[in-house]
Amino acid sequence: MRSGKTGGVTPATASPSKSKSQRLVSALLAWFATSARDLPWRRTRDPYAIWISEIMLQQTQVKTVIPYWNRWMTALPNVKSLAAAAPQTVLKLWEGLGYYTRARNLQRAAQLITTQHNGRFPETFDAILTLPGVGRYTAGAISSIAFNQPAPILDGNVIRVITRLFDIAANPKKKAVNEQLWTLARELVETAHNLPEQCADNLPRCSHLNQSLMELGALICTPQNPHCGECPVQLDCAAHRAGRAAELPNLRPRTKATARRVIAFVIEHNGRLLVRQRPTAAVNAHLWEFPNAEVGHNPAAITHADSRDSLAQFAREQLGLPLTNFAPLITMRHSITRYRITLEAHRARWTGKSNAAKNAGRWLTVEELHALAFTSAHRKILKHLQTTAVTC
Repeated sequence: MRSGKTGGVTPATASPSKSKSQRLVSALLAWFATSARDLPWRRTRDPYAIWISEIMLQQTQVKTVIPYWNRWMTALPNVKSLAAAAPQTVLKLWEGLGYYTRARNLQRAAQLITTQHNGRFPETFDAILTLPGVGRYTAGAISSIAFNQPAPILDGNVIRVITRLFDIAANPKKKAVNEQLWTLARELVETAHNLPEQCADNLPRCSHLNQSLMELGALICTPQNPHCGECPVQLDCAAHRAGRAAELPNLRPRTKATARRVIAFVIEHNGRLLVRQRPTAAVNAHLWEFPNAEVGHNPAAITHADSRDSLAQFAREQLGLPLTNFAPLITMRHSITRYRITLEAHRARWTGKSNAAKNAGRWLTVEELHALAFTSAHRKILKHLQTTAVTC
Protein backbone atom coordinates (compact mmCIF):
# COMPACT_ATOMS: atom_id res chain seq x y z
CA MET A 1 0.00 0.00 0.00
CA ARG A 2 1.31 3.47 -0.93
CA SER A 3 0.85 6.66 1.03
CA GLY A 4 -0.15 9.42 -1.36
CA LYS A 5 1.58 11.05 -4.28
CA THR A 6 5.06 11.14 -2.71
CA GLY A 7 5.18 7.34 -2.60
CA GLY A 8 6.55 5.18 0.19
CA VAL A 9 5.15 2.46 2.37
CA THR A 10 2.77 3.30 5.19
CA PRO A 11 3.98 2.75 8.76
CA ALA A 12 1.70 -0.27 9.14
CA THR A 13 3.43 -2.16 6.30
CA ALA A 14 7.02 -1.06 6.86
CA SER A 15 8.23 -4.15 8.74
CA PRO A 16 11.08 -5.93 6.93
CA SER A 17 11.19 -9.60 6.14
CA LYS A 18 13.55 -11.76 8.18
CA SER A 19 15.78 -12.28 5.16
CA LYS A 20 15.99 -8.55 4.44
CA SER A 21 16.79 -7.80 8.07
CA GLN A 22 19.59 -10.36 8.03
CA ARG A 23 21.00 -8.99 4.77
CA LEU A 24 20.92 -5.44 6.10
CA VAL A 25 22.50 -6.34 9.42
CA SER A 26 25.25 -8.51 7.90
CA ALA A 27 26.15 -5.83 5.35
CA LEU A 28 26.15 -3.05 7.95
CA LEU A 29 28.31 -5.01 10.39
CA ALA A 30 30.83 -5.82 7.66
CA TRP A 31 30.92 -2.21 6.48
CA PHE A 32 31.32 -0.80 9.99
CA ALA A 33 34.19 -3.17 10.74
CA THR A 34 36.23 -1.72 7.87
CA SER A 35 34.90 1.83 7.45
CA ALA A 36 34.08 3.24 10.90
CA ARG A 37 35.88 6.39 11.98
CA ASP A 38 38.45 6.01 14.73
CA LEU A 39 36.76 8.11 17.42
CA PRO A 40 38.23 8.20 20.94
CA TRP A 41 35.06 6.97 22.68
CA ARG A 42 35.01 3.95 20.36
CA ARG A 43 38.24 2.70 21.92
CA THR A 44 36.51 1.88 25.21
CA ARG A 45 33.52 0.02 26.58
CA ASP A 46 33.48 2.18 29.71
CA PRO A 47 29.82 3.23 30.09
CA TYR A 48 30.82 6.51 31.75
CA ALA A 49 33.00 7.52 28.80
CA ILE A 50 30.33 6.48 26.30
CA TRP A 51 27.65 8.36 28.28
CA ILE A 52 29.71 11.56 28.22
CA SER A 53 30.24 11.25 24.47
CA GLU A 54 26.55 10.64 23.77
CA ILE A 55 25.46 13.67 25.77
CA MET A 56 28.08 15.87 24.13
CA LEU A 57 27.08 14.67 20.67
CA GLN A 58 23.49 15.86 21.09
CA GLN A 59 23.04 18.81 18.70
CA THR A 60 26.83 18.94 18.20
CA GLN A 61 29.15 17.74 15.44
CA VAL A 62 31.73 15.03 16.06
CA LYS A 63 34.70 17.23 15.11
CA THR A 64 33.61 19.76 17.73
CA VAL A 65 33.08 17.15 20.44
CA ILE A 66 36.43 15.33 20.20
CA PRO A 67 38.62 17.96 21.98
CA TYR A 68 35.89 18.60 24.56
CA TRP A 69 35.57 14.89 25.32
CA ASN A 70 39.33 14.49 25.64
CA ARG A 71 39.61 17.44 28.05
CA TRP A 72 36.62 16.23 30.06
CA MET A 73 37.94 12.69 30.44
CA THR A 74 41.31 14.02 31.58
CA ALA A 75 39.76 16.33 34.18
CA LEU A 76 36.81 14.14 35.27
CA PRO A 77 37.69 10.54 34.35
CA ASN A 78 34.91 8.76 36.25
CA VAL A 79 31.53 9.12 37.94
CA LYS A 80 33.05 9.88 41.34
CA SER A 81 35.13 12.80 40.06
CA LEU A 82 32.16 14.31 38.20
CA ALA A 83 29.86 13.98 41.19
CA ALA A 84 32.35 15.76 43.45
CA ALA A 85 33.42 18.50 41.03
CA ALA A 86 32.62 22.16 41.63
CA PRO A 87 29.71 23.21 39.38
CA GLN A 88 31.82 25.96 37.82
CA THR A 89 34.45 23.38 36.92
CA VAL A 90 31.81 21.37 35.07
CA LEU A 91 30.50 24.44 33.25
CA LYS A 92 34.02 25.57 32.37
CA LEU A 93 34.76 22.20 30.77
CA TRP A 94 31.51 22.49 28.83
CA GLU A 95 32.07 26.12 27.86
CA GLY A 96 31.33 26.61 24.16
CA LEU A 97 29.29 23.44 23.60
CA GLY A 98 25.99 25.18 24.31
CA TYR A 99 22.77 23.69 25.73
CA TYR A 100 24.32 23.89 29.20
CA THR A 101 21.47 21.99 30.84
CA ARG A 102 23.23 18.91 29.47
CA ALA A 103 26.27 19.59 31.67
CA ARG A 104 24.19 20.25 34.77
CA ASN A 105 22.21 17.05 34.18
CA LEU A 106 25.45 15.09 33.82
CA GLN A 107 26.54 16.17 37.27
CA ARG A 108 23.09 15.52 38.77
CA ALA A 109 23.13 12.05 37.25
CA ALA A 110 26.65 11.36 38.54
CA GLN A 111 25.55 12.33 42.04
CA LEU A 112 22.52 10.06 41.74
CA ILE A 113 24.72 7.17 40.58
CA THR A 114 26.98 7.79 43.55
CA THR A 115 24.15 7.74 46.10
CA GLN A 116 21.81 5.16 44.57
CA HIS A 117 24.15 2.83 42.68
CA ASN A 118 27.25 2.97 44.90
CA GLY A 119 29.12 4.82 42.17
CA ARG A 120 28.66 2.01 39.64
CA PHE A 121 27.12 3.00 36.33
CA PRO A 122 23.75 1.22 35.90
CA GLU A 123 23.79 -1.58 33.34
CA THR A 124 20.16 -1.96 32.21
CA PHE A 125 18.16 0.18 29.82
CA ASP A 126 15.45 0.92 32.40
CA ALA A 127 17.94 1.96 35.06
CA ILE A 128 19.91 4.15 32.65
CA LEU A 129 16.68 5.79 31.51
CA THR A 130 16.03 7.09 35.03
CA LEU A 131 19.16 9.27 34.98
CA PRO A 132 18.62 13.04 34.60
CA GLY A 133 19.05 14.17 31.00
CA VAL A 134 18.81 10.63 29.58
CA GLY A 135 16.03 9.84 27.14
CA ARG A 136 15.04 6.80 25.13
CA TYR A 137 17.74 7.25 22.52
CA THR A 138 20.60 7.87 24.96
CA ALA A 139 19.61 4.94 27.18
CA GLY A 140 19.54 2.70 24.11
CA ALA A 141 22.90 3.98 22.89
CA ILE A 142 24.63 3.40 26.22
CA SER A 143 23.09 -0.02 26.89
CA SER A 144 23.87 -1.25 23.38
CA ILE A 145 27.32 0.31 22.87
CA ALA A 146 28.70 -0.20 26.38
CA PHE A 147 26.90 -3.44 27.32
CA ASN A 148 26.08 -4.93 23.88
CA GLN A 149 22.39 -5.20 24.72
CA PRO A 150 19.73 -5.34 21.94
CA ALA A 151 18.29 -1.89 22.69
CA PRO A 152 17.21 0.22 19.69
CA ILE A 153 18.35 3.77 18.96
CA LEU A 154 16.72 6.49 16.91
CA ASP A 155 18.45 9.82 16.34
CA GLY A 156 18.43 12.09 13.30
CA ASN A 157 20.94 9.97 11.39
CA VAL A 158 19.13 6.71 12.10
CA ILE A 159 15.75 8.22 11.21
CA ARG A 160 17.15 9.25 7.84
CA VAL A 161 18.65 5.82 7.17
CA ILE A 162 15.55 3.86 8.14
CA THR A 163 13.05 6.06 6.30
CA ARG A 164 15.13 5.58 3.16
CA LEU A 165 15.76 1.87 3.59
CA PHE A 166 12.02 1.25 3.85
CA ASP A 167 10.81 4.20 1.74
CA ILE A 168 8.66 5.70 4.49
CA ALA A 169 7.17 8.92 3.12
CA ALA A 170 5.13 9.97 6.15
CA ASN A 171 6.51 12.61 8.52
CA PRO A 172 8.75 10.82 11.06
CA LYS A 173 7.84 13.38 13.72
CA LYS A 174 4.27 12.11 13.81
CA LYS A 175 3.74 9.82 16.78
CA ALA A 176 2.58 6.72 14.88
CA VAL A 177 5.36 7.01 12.32
CA ASN A 178 7.98 7.61 14.99
CA GLU A 179 6.88 4.53 16.90
CA GLN A 180 7.10 2.47 13.71
CA LEU A 181 10.66 3.69 13.21
CA TRP A 182 11.48 2.58 16.76
CA THR A 183 10.00 -0.83 15.92
CA LEU A 184 12.16 -1.11 12.81
CA ALA A 185 15.26 -0.07 14.76
CA ARG A 186 14.44 -2.70 17.38
CA GLU A 187 14.00 -5.41 14.74
CA LEU A 188 17.40 -4.61 13.25
CA VAL A 189 19.31 -4.66 16.55
CA GLU A 190 17.51 -7.84 17.65
CA THR A 191 18.41 -9.43 14.33
CA ALA A 192 22.04 -8.55 15.04
CA HIS A 193 21.71 -10.05 18.51
CA ASN A 194 20.29 -13.29 17.10
CA LEU A 195 22.66 -13.79 14.19
CA PRO A 196 24.29 -17.23 14.05
CA GLU A 197 27.74 -17.09 15.62
CA GLN A 198 29.45 -18.00 12.36
CA CYS A 199 27.96 -14.86 10.78
CA ALA A 200 29.03 -12.50 13.54
CA ASP A 201 32.81 -12.95 13.67
CA ASN A 202 32.71 -12.63 17.48
CA LEU A 203 31.90 -8.92 17.27
CA PRO A 204 29.83 -6.97 19.81
CA ARG A 205 26.98 -7.14 17.30
CA CYS A 206 24.39 -4.93 18.99
CA SER A 207 26.98 -2.26 19.67
CA HIS A 208 28.32 -2.30 16.14
CA LEU A 209 24.92 -2.50 14.47
CA ASN A 210 23.61 0.60 16.21
CA GLN A 211 26.83 2.47 15.60
CA SER A 212 26.77 1.42 11.95
CA LEU A 213 23.33 3.00 11.50
CA MET A 214 24.57 6.27 12.99
CA GLU A 215 27.80 6.11 10.99
CA LEU A 216 26.01 5.39 7.73
CA GLY A 217 23.81 8.45 8.27
CA ALA A 218 26.81 10.62 9.09
CA LEU A 219 29.08 9.54 6.23
CA ILE A 220 27.00 8.03 3.40
CA CYS A 221 23.26 8.53 3.85
CA THR A 222 23.62 12.28 4.28
CA PRO A 223 20.75 14.81 4.35
CA GLN A 224 21.61 16.27 0.95
CA ASN A 225 23.20 14.43 -1.96
CA PRO A 226 23.43 10.97 -0.32
CA HIS A 227 26.34 8.88 -1.59
CA CYS A 228 24.19 5.95 -2.68
CA GLY A 229 26.92 4.50 -4.89
CA GLU A 230 29.10 3.94 -1.80
CA CYS A 231 26.32 2.53 0.39
CA PRO A 232 26.77 -1.05 1.65
CA VAL A 233 22.98 -1.60 1.69
CA GLN A 234 22.14 0.15 -1.58
CA LEU A 235 20.56 -2.96 -3.13
CA ASP A 236 18.14 -3.30 -0.21
CA CYS A 237 17.24 0.40 -0.03
CA ALA A 238 13.63 0.84 -1.16
CA ALA A 239 13.88 4.62 -1.53
CA HIS A 240 16.99 4.31 -3.69
CA ARG A 241 15.25 1.82 -5.99
CA ALA A 242 12.31 4.22 -6.29
CA GLY A 243 14.59 7.22 -6.92
CA ARG A 244 13.37 9.01 -3.78
CA ALA A 245 16.34 8.77 -1.40
CA ALA A 246 17.09 12.50 -1.51
CA GLU A 247 13.44 13.36 -0.75
CA LEU A 248 13.38 11.53 2.57
CA PRO A 249 12.84 11.92 5.44
CA ASN A 250 9.73 13.99 4.86
CA LEU A 251 10.20 16.66 7.53
CA ARG A 252 8.21 19.84 8.00
CA PRO A 253 9.87 23.07 6.85
CA ARG A 254 11.79 24.75 9.65
CA THR A 255 10.14 27.59 11.50
CA LYS A 256 11.34 30.95 10.24
CA ALA A 257 14.01 32.41 12.48
CA THR A 258 13.18 35.41 14.67
CA ALA A 259 15.66 38.29 14.69
CA ARG A 260 16.74 39.75 18.03
CA ARG A 261 19.22 42.49 18.89
CA VAL A 262 21.21 42.67 22.11
CA ILE A 263 23.59 45.37 23.32
CA ALA A 264 26.37 44.46 25.75
CA PHE A 265 28.75 46.74 27.64
CA VAL A 266 32.36 46.01 28.52
CA ILE A 267 32.65 48.37 31.48
CA GLU A 268 36.01 49.43 32.94
CA HIS A 269 36.55 50.74 36.45
CA ASN A 270 39.90 50.94 38.21
CA GLY A 271 41.49 48.51 35.76
CA ARG A 272 38.79 45.86 36.12
CA LEU A 273 35.79 44.79 34.05
CA LEU A 274 32.23 44.18 35.21
CA VAL A 275 30.62 40.76 34.74
CA ARG A 276 27.46 39.15 36.03
CA GLN A 277 26.33 35.57 36.53
CA ARG A 278 23.10 34.47 34.89
CA PRO A 279 20.35 33.51 37.37
CA THR A 280 19.31 29.93 38.10
CA ALA A 281 16.03 30.08 36.20
CA ALA A 282 17.48 31.71 33.06
CA VAL A 283 18.77 30.15 29.86
CA ASN A 284 22.49 29.39 30.32
CA ALA A 285 22.02 29.50 34.09
CA HIS A 286 25.12 30.19 36.22
CA LEU A 287 27.26 31.17 33.24
CA TRP A 288 28.98 34.54 33.18
CA GLU A 289 28.47 37.44 30.81
CA PHE A 290 29.01 41.16 30.38
CA PRO A 291 26.03 43.36 31.30
CA ASN A 292 23.58 43.35 28.39
CA ALA A 293 19.96 43.88 27.43
CA GLU A 294 17.79 43.23 24.41
CA VAL A 295 16.79 46.27 22.41
CA GLY A 296 13.22 45.02 22.24
CA HIS A 297 10.51 44.86 19.63
CA ASN A 298 11.16 48.37 18.34
CA PRO A 299 14.61 48.28 16.69
CA ALA A 300 14.26 51.97 15.87
CA ALA A 301 14.71 52.69 19.57
CA ILE A 302 18.45 52.45 18.99
CA THR A 303 19.90 52.48 15.49
CA HIS A 304 23.28 51.36 14.22
CA ALA A 305 24.26 55.04 14.33
CA ASP A 306 23.83 54.98 18.10
CA SER A 307 24.72 58.21 19.78
CA ARG A 308 26.55 58.14 23.06
CA ASP A 309 23.54 59.78 24.68
CA SER A 310 21.19 57.03 23.50
CA LEU A 311 23.59 54.32 24.69
CA ALA A 312 23.89 56.02 28.07
CA GLN A 313 20.11 56.22 28.36
CA PHE A 314 19.72 52.58 27.32
CA ALA A 315 22.31 51.40 29.90
CA ARG A 316 20.69 53.49 32.61
CA GLU A 317 17.08 52.43 31.86
CA GLN A 318 17.67 48.75 31.00
CA LEU A 319 20.56 47.88 33.31
CA GLY A 320 20.62 50.63 35.93
CA LEU A 321 24.24 51.43 35.08
CA PRO A 322 25.78 54.94 34.96
CA LEU A 323 28.09 54.79 31.92
CA THR A 324 29.99 57.11 29.63
CA ASN A 325 32.92 57.08 27.13
CA PHE A 326 31.26 54.61 24.74
CA ALA A 327 33.23 53.06 21.89
CA PRO A 328 32.20 50.22 19.54
CA LEU A 329 34.05 46.98 20.31
CA ILE A 330 32.65 44.07 18.26
CA THR A 331 29.43 42.98 16.55
CA MET A 332 28.63 39.30 16.08
CA ARG A 333 25.73 37.12 15.03
CA HIS A 334 24.79 33.79 16.50
CA SER A 335 21.81 31.48 16.83
CA ILE A 336 19.97 30.00 19.79
CA THR A 337 17.16 27.60 18.83
CA ARG A 338 14.91 29.62 16.48
CA TYR A 339 16.44 33.00 17.25
CA ARG A 340 19.06 34.81 15.14
CA ILE A 341 20.77 37.21 17.51
CA THR A 342 22.87 40.25 16.67
CA LEU A 343 25.05 41.10 19.65
CA GLU A 344 26.74 44.50 19.69
CA ALA A 345 29.38 45.05 22.34
CA HIS A 346 30.52 48.55 23.34
CA ARG A 347 33.27 49.65 25.64
CA ALA A 348 32.18 52.01 28.37
CA ARG A 349 33.42 53.57 31.57
CA TRP A 350 31.68 53.49 34.96
CA THR A 351 30.75 56.99 36.13
CA GLY A 352 28.94 56.17 39.37
CA LYS A 353 30.22 56.22 42.90
CA SER A 354 32.96 53.73 43.72
CA ASN A 355 30.98 52.02 46.49
CA ALA A 356 28.07 51.48 44.07
CA ALA A 357 30.46 49.89 41.59
CA LYS A 358 31.24 47.17 44.12
CA ASN A 359 27.58 46.10 44.20
CA ALA A 360 26.98 46.09 40.43
CA GLY A 361 28.44 42.63 39.84
CA ARG A 362 31.97 41.26 40.00
CA TRP A 363 34.85 43.49 38.95
CA LEU A 364 37.71 41.34 37.69
CA THR A 365 40.85 41.63 35.63
CA VAL A 366 40.94 40.11 32.16
CA GLU A 367 43.16 37.33 33.51
CA GLU A 368 40.63 36.53 36.25
CA LEU A 369 37.79 36.45 33.72
CA HIS A 370 39.44 33.63 31.80
CA ALA A 371 38.89 31.29 34.76
CA LEU A 372 35.11 31.72 34.55
CA ALA A 373 32.65 29.87 32.32
CA PHE A 374 31.08 32.33 29.87
CA THR A 375 28.28 31.98 27.38
CA SER A 376 29.68 31.37 23.90
CA ALA A 377 29.00 34.84 22.54
CA HIS A 378 30.46 36.60 25.58
CA ARG A 379 33.49 34.33 25.50
CA LYS A 380 34.12 35.73 22.00
CA ILE A 381 33.92 39.26 23.43
CA LEU A 382 36.49 38.30 26.04
CA LYS A 383 38.81 36.80 23.42
CA HIS A 384 38.47 39.95 21.36
CA LEU A 385 39.70 41.95 24.33
CA GLN A 386 42.99 40.06 24.19
CA THR A 387 43.82 41.85 20.95
CA THR A 388 42.59 45.29 21.98
CA ALA A 389 43.20 47.61 24.90
CA VAL A 390 40.53 47.42 27.59
CA THR A 391 40.86 51.03 28.70
CA CYS A 392 37.97 53.16 27.46
